[in-house]
Amino acid sequence: MNSLSELKSRLQQFVHTLYGDQIKSVEITLVLNVDPQKADFGDLSSNCAMTLAKPLGKSPRVIAQEIIDGFADSLVAKIEIAGPGFLNFFLTLDAMKQSAQELFEQQDLFFKSTSSHHDNYNIEFVSANPTGPLHLGHGRGGIIGDVFTNVLRFTGHTVTKEHYINDAGVQMNKLGNSLKIRCQQELGQDVLLPEDGYQGEYLKTLAQELLEKNDQKILEKDDQFFIDSAYKTLLGQQQETLAAYGITFDVWFSEKTLHTEAIVDALNRLDKAGVTYKSEGALWFRSTDYGDDKDRVLQKEDGSYTYVAADAAYLCNKVARGFNKLVLILGQDHHSYPKRLDGIRRALGFDTVTLECILYQLVSIKEDGKQLKLSKRAGRIVDLGDIIETVGVDIARFFYLNRKADAHLEFDLGLALSRTEENPVYYLQYAFVRTGSVLEKAAHYEQFKNITSKDALYITDAEKLLIKKIVALKELLDAMVVNHQVHLIAYYLLEVAHLFHNYYHHNRVIEPETVEQSRGRLLTVMLVQQTFDRCLRLMGLTRPEKM
Repeated sequence: MNSLSELKSRLQQFVHTLYGDQIKSVEITLVLNVDPQKADFGDLSSNCAMTLAKPLGKSPRVIAQEIIDGFADSLVAKIEIAGPGFLNFFLTLDAMKQSAQELFEQQDLFFKSTSSHHDNYNIEFVSANPTGPLHLGHGRGGIIGDVFTNVLRFTGHTVTKEHYINDAGVQMNKLGNSLKIRCQQELGQDVLLPEDGYQGEYLKTLAQELLEKNDQKILEKDDQFFIDSAYKTLLGQQQETLAAYGITFDVWFSEKTLHTEAIVDALNRLDKAGVTYKSEGALWFRSTDYGDDKDRVLQKEDGSYTYVAADAAYLCNKVARGFNKLVLILGQDHHSYPKRLDGIRRALGFDTVTLECILYQLVSIKEDGKQLKLSKRAGRIVDLGDIIETVGVDIARFFYLNRKADAHLEFDLGLALSRTEENPVYYLQYAFVRTGSVLEKAAHYEQFKNITSKDALYITDAEKLLIKKIVALKELLDAMVVNHQVHLIAYYLLEVAHLFHNYYHHNRVIEPETVEQSRGRLLTVMLVQQTFDRCLRLMGLTRPEKM
C-alpha cells in the first residue's frame, strides 16, 4: 500500500472512531485532484461529510469542521471546507516526494490491486461467424476485449480470452453451398447465388484456389467438403487478421462441440427448474419471467436446436470450467441479448457467477471530412485487415480505443495517416521518445548518472502535478476493472503527454550547475517514461526508441 492509500485509511479510521457505530457501513472517499485548473481545490477531496450527514443528523459543514478540528496527518499541510461540505486536502511537498520515491522503487507493484480477492474471468469477444473477413466493427470489439484483459491481468485477476466460433447451424450450410456455386461459376456453369447466399468476392478467390488443386473433379465432392474448405480457410484468415492486430485468444471454442450431450444436459437443467414449456410442437424457455420481451424457442418442431439452447449449454460449460466473472463484448445490434442470457444464468441457478455485457456502437470511416462509402471494387477499405494494412497496427488499435464504447466511432482516415502532433498516436509516441532522449542526454554527464529513489528528495512544486497524475493511474485502473471503460486509459495517457510536454517546455531538466534540482527532474522524467511504457503495454502499442 502506498502512502496516499495509507492516508485514506487513516482518515477512514479517524472518522469511524469519531462517530462510532452510527456510520460503520459508510465508506470514506478520498479522490486525487489532477486537474491543473482546480489547484485551489487542493490535492485530494472528499465528500464524506455529505454522505455522513443523514446517518448523523447533522449539517455537512458542521461534520466537515469536526473532521478538520480533529484530524491531523504529517502528509497534510491543511484542510479546507468548500461548498456544501466538501473537504479539500492540501498535501505537503514531502508527501509528493514520498510518492515519487514509492513509484520509483515499486514500479508496476505500485499499481497492483492490494485486495487479496482476485476473480477468474472469461472474456468473450469478436466471436465472428467464420463466413467471411472480419469487418470494421470487429476491430472495435477486439480492442475493447484485448485491453480490458490486459488491465485485469495487470491488476491481479485470472483471465481467459475466448473466441466463440459459430460453426453450427444453417449459416454453415449456406456458406458451403455458396462456395460450391462459385466453383460452378468459375467452370462456366450458368448458376446464380441465392439471395441469402454469401455474395463476397472472397469466395470467388477461394473457388479459384480450390479449382487449381482439384480441377473439374471438385464438383464430385460432397457438400461437407465445401463447408469444411470454406470454414478452414476463412477461420484461418480471421486468425491471421487478429494476430496482425495484436490479438491472440487462449481458447477458440467451437459451437459444434455443444450440439451433443451438452445441450441436452442444459435443457434438462432448465426443465427441472420449471422454466420450459412446449407449444406448437416446440420447446420454449420462459424468458419473459426474467425481463425478456418474449419467450424464446429452445428446440424447434423438427428437433433442431436454436442458438438460445446453445447459449444455455455454453453458459454451463463456462461455469463448469471455474469462471465466476463472465464478460461478453458485443455490437449494439445485440442489445436484447444481455437480458436474455442473464435470464438463462438465473434460471440455471448460477447465482454466484456474474454476467456482464459491454455493448459497442457502430464504426464508420471518414476522409477529408466526408464519410466514405465502402466498396471493394472501388478500391476502398472494407474490412479490419484493410484498416490494419492502411494505417498500421498502433494507429488502428488506438483509434478504435480512443472513444467510449457506447458512442458512435468515426475513424478519421486522414488523421490516422498524418505524421503530426494532431495524430494522437504520434503525439503519445513522440512524448515517450522525448523522455528517452532526455535521459540519454543526461547519461553523458557524470553527475547525472545512477538516478535513485533518494533523488526524490529534490522534487519541487514544479513536478507536483506530474507526480500526482502518475499516482492517479492506480485509481484509474481500479475503476476500469469495475466500469469496463477501457477508453479511459487512452484519455489518461494523452493527458500525461500534455502535462509532460508542458513541463518540458517550462522547466530545464538538465542543468549542470544545479545538480540536485536536475536529479529530481530526471527522476520525474524516468517516472513519466515508465508510465508511458506501462500504459502503452496495456494498450498493446509499440514503444519506439526513435522517431
